[in-house]
Amino acid sequence: MHSARRRSQVARSIGRWALVVAWMGVVFYFSSRPDYSLPNYGAWDWITKKGAHLAEYAILGWLIQWARGHKRAGWQSWLMAVAYAATDEFHQSFVPGRKPAVADVTIDAVGAAIGVAVAAWRAIKPFAI
Repeated sequence: MHSARRRSQVARSIGRWALVVAWMGVVFYFSSRPDYSLPNYGAWDWITKKGAHLAEYAILGWLIQWARGHKRAGWQSWLMAVAYAATDEFHQSFVPGRKPAVADVTIDAVGAAIGVAVAAWRAIKPFAI
């Protein structure tokens, strides 16, 4: 009985971390698109792109905190998300038409903080994983 419960916990943990890795893949995919393939709508373009940064890292921060467990230190989850943001910006330096920006990492850090705070504030479980 005890080992069955433990296997279930391990499977749940693997599923949660798989979602973190999958979301990182989504972020990587969008960062791999050359800048000239993205539409440009002036001021709305800036708002849309920065809003996307904020949203994608809020989701990543939330997922990491959720995978680690809501009672764990949120600053570590936030740091993991910010570290990924920094590596993502470095990755963009190799993509034609893209360039890394400290401002984007800052926006990503704010988004991650929002996601971690929401996850830590409420034990939200969107899926039965």
